[in-house]
Amino acid sequence: MKTPVPHTSGLRSSSRRNHFLKPALGLALSLSALTSFAQTPASMKIATVVWIGYGPFYVAEALDLYKKYNLKVSLQVFNDPALIPAAIASGAVDGGMLTYDQVVGQVAAGRNMKVVMPIDYSNGGDAIVADSSITKVADFKGKKIGYNPLSPSDFLLSYALKTVSLSEKDISPVSMTPEAVPAAMASGQLPIGVTYEPSLSQILSQGGGNKFKVVFSSKDAPGLIADVLVFDDKVIKAKPTQITGIMKAYLDGMAYMKSKPDEAHKIIGKFMGVPAAEVKEQLSGVYNIPLAEMPKAFMPAKETTSYYASGEIIAELLKAKGQITKIPATEATFDASLVKALAAK
Repeated sequence: MKTPVPHTSGLRSSSRRNHFLKPALGLALSLSALTSFAQTPASMKIATVVWIGYGPFYVAEALDLYKKYNLKVSLQVFNDPALIPAAIASGAVDGGMLTYDQVVGQVAAGRNMKVVMPIDYSNGGDAIVADSSITKVADFKGKKIGYNPLSPSDFLLSYALKTVSLSEKDISPVSMTPEAVPAAMASGQLPIGVTYEPSLSQILSQGGGNKFKVVFSSKDAPGLIADVLVFDDKVIKAKPTQITGIMKAYLDGMAYMKSKPDEAHKIIGKFMGVPAAEVKEQLSGVYNIPLAEMPKAFMPAKETTSYYASGEIIAELLKAKGQITKIPATEATFDASLVKALAAK
């Protein structure tokens, strides 16, 4: 576009005006392009499963709480949590939500996956349920038990059996996903099943709530079934700002759940495919860890809410079952730097 020359200007002034205006116009366009580029949200794919403890992430996605951190986060739902580590390793997703025992297994196998933030620990949301003929864990001997191998359900069952000096050799394992357990138990195929919410509530509601009962749950092993946000070490180093933004949006989601519980329950229920009233009930089975408490998970302690304590128990169980050949150093399973930086503020 030509720059109009004022009628009162002579040739020299006209030439001078164009000389300065054209570069200025180019600079303005360049700055505009840079601003537009800077404002383009960074896209991140995060793997998840349908689990009540991930509620703050569901709220963050529904309300686009990531936007203020210049992020566009897409939650990729997996039916089988055991498939998530491979998705992270291949780069199909940027990161994912796993249980800490899965991380221990991955690190033991030589993968550089690390916990960047503790999310929650199950407080009854994972459970072993049985029919009326089963009253205690010792009764599991010789029985068919349905559960998902190499998953939190597998780990919880292993821990429960160990408390009564039993092992997988003493039962008849039946491989199935957590979602398949309710139907299998309802049909009479299984006397015992291991699953988590929302499948857990589906089982307990059968027969007017009198057909099945919880025999052992994560409440009996606080902190051992811990959910965590995980990334490959290369991604942590390459995208610390984006990961921190995801963590902040998660905390914003928690704050929304606290300030507007009814609205939050509806949002979470829509994502999980359950009524809001059931969301409220399921939330009692998990403990979402507030920011102030997060650093404690990375510190050496005897409590199983510390990765040092729970990691030792987890690794020993996994090794005993032949799922890992060596016990990894606890420090190799996490990167606490982003949590510590957030907590310091």
